[in-house]
This record gives sequence, structure tokens and C-alpha cells, in this order.
Amino acid sequence: MTDPRKARGLKRSRTTALLLMGTAPLLFTACQRDAPVQVQEGLYTSVESCAQAVGDTATCRIAFEQAKLQAADTAPQYSSRAACEAEFPAEQCVEQKTSTGHSFIGPLMAGFFLSQMMSGNRAGLAQQSPQAAPAFRDNRQGWLRPNGAPGAGRAGMAPVSATPDRAVTTNRGGFGRSASGRSTGG
Repeated sequence: MTDPRKARGLKRSRTTALLLMGTAPLLFTACQRDAPVQVQEGLYTSVESCAQAVGDTATCRIAFEQAKLQAADTAPQYSSRAACEAEFPAEQCVEQKTSTGHSFIGPLMAGFFLSQMMSGNRAGLAQQSPQAAPAFRDNRQGWLRPNGAPGAGRAGMAPVSATPDRAVTTNRGGFGRSASGRSTGG
């Protein structure tokens, strides 16, 4: 006769083995790497220069309009023209109103950022909706973009080292991979 403790242990090990075998495909699927996602980013000074670099006028026009809508809400805000002119060209410092009606002195949008995620599929690279943000040019000939933290003056801006009117494609890996490729900064 067999020992009941050994029989119970054998049942547990069989059950455990079956359970692990059943979940193995899920574990292997979760550990597979997704196809890398390509992100095309660029800083453009006009819809035309964007269309020339990207090859899609409609996308550039949409991105420009998105950035224009965000410009007053994300622009550096100053209480006086002199304070604005200390950091931005005088001809760019004008009175503006945010979408909520708040008046301020700030620089005009000098360009826009366009970021498009592109993923591989049967039809090749499929473009997904573009993300856009306004770009501002400072007195030091540098470019600034909103950093997501609205603030007075340059506090709400992040400097970037992007080359205007040129698209840069970066690869971002799927699950478990880190980003690689060139970055436009910011």
C-alpha cells in the first residue's frame, strides 16, 4: 500500500506542473518584444518647410493649427513688454489673451514641433495622429517649448537643441526595451 502523504504530494506536483504548463504561453507572450515604434519628430518654422521634410502637407497643417491653438495658453507670460524683451526679440513681444481671457505680454509662436508615431503593419508605416506644440525663439537664438508646467517667464519652458525644418526619426523599442536613436532634445 502507498503512503497517503506521498500520494497527496504527487497530486500537488502534478497539479502544479499542469498549472505552470497552462500559464507558460502567457508568460512567453508577455516577454516577447513588440516591434519597435518609430517616432518622427521635428521643429518647423512653417507649414511649407514641414511638408517638404515630412512629405505630408495635411499633417503639417493640422499640427500647425494645434500648436497655434496652444500658443497663448503655453507662452511665457510677462507683466510688461520690457520684461518680455529682456528674453525674446522685441518684435515678438505682444499683448495676448489665453483661452480663459487672461491678458499678458508674451512672445509670438515662431514655429511648431511635430511628433508622429509610426508603427509597422501590412501596409507599411502607418501614421497615427500627430502631436504638436508651439515653439518660441529667444534672444540667444535658441528654441524653447512648453514643458507642461505653465509659469511666468521662462520657468514654463524647456530649451531644445533641435535643428529647425528637419525631421528626425527615432526608434523606440517595444516591451522591455529602452529607447534608442537620435533625439531632438526637449
